Amino acid sequence: MNSVSEEIGEIDGVSGVDVTLETGAVTVRSDREIARTEIAAAVTEAGYQLAD
Repeated sequence: MNSVSEEIGEIDGVSGVDVTLETGAVTVRSDREIARTEIAAAVTEAGYQLAD
């Protein structure tokens, strides 16, 4: 899941990303509101899919 953290971490304004493998949860810290579509695109780029 490092690839997920890396891809999300490249989004402008993101200051931290935590991924919990057991649950698949992703926590994003940022200094601006990040659109879900931006996060979904980064997750897809990493080869995964964002759950609804």
